[in-house]
Amino acid sequence: MNMISRRHLLLAGAALAALGAATPAFALDKAELMKPPALGDMALGAEEGAKVTIIEYASATCPHCAAYHKDAWKKLKPEYVDTKKIRYIFREFPTNDAALAAFMIARSAPKESYFPLLDVFFDTLETWTKSPAEGLFNIARQAGFTQAKFDETLKNEALAKSILDIREDGAKFGVQGTPTFFINGEKFEGERTFEAFKAAIDPLL
Repeated sequence: MNMISRRHLLLAGAALAALGAATPAFALDKAELMKPPALGDMALGAEEGAKVTIIEYASATCPHCAAYHKDAWKKLKPEYVDTKKIRYIFREFPTNDAALAAFMIARSAPKESYFPLLDVFFDTLETWTKSPAEGLFNIARQAGFTQAKFDETLKNEALAKSILDIREDGAKFGVQGTPTFFINGEKFEGERTFEAFKAAIDPLL
């Protein structure tokens, strides 16, 4: 896989590798988990105070995350999120430079474009990751990015750090791989079926 050009993305990949270190055992602080990061949470569905809150940690280049979003998410969203039965929070957990760049684009787009961009990243994962710089620019153009805005976004070190801070917090909460979900604070790791989500959600509503 070609990586994003260093002249575009100044943040060294070593930062991601450092964050990938083993996480020590801990007791999950649910209040801390629910606290939005400095960059803010990207959420859909019910407002705060919902009976059920799902937090997803995912990477834009993760094939398991893409499989979940192409299948279970397509069923979960209309039944539980669009009907505001639950609150759904997506948090970035980039596992490489290309994923970090994708999230930087999504965060820099108009807020209403964030989740549609995630859908495109996951739905076309096998295509855009073959040449990430070109592939991401083609996707960004759909959200109104010019070449200048695209380049400027990927040079934004403050934004990159804010996204990596979300990943670092996720690691503190025990996230070691993607996707990882928390349903009312209970951790579920790996790609899950819609039926598995339904079985976990319905008793809590």
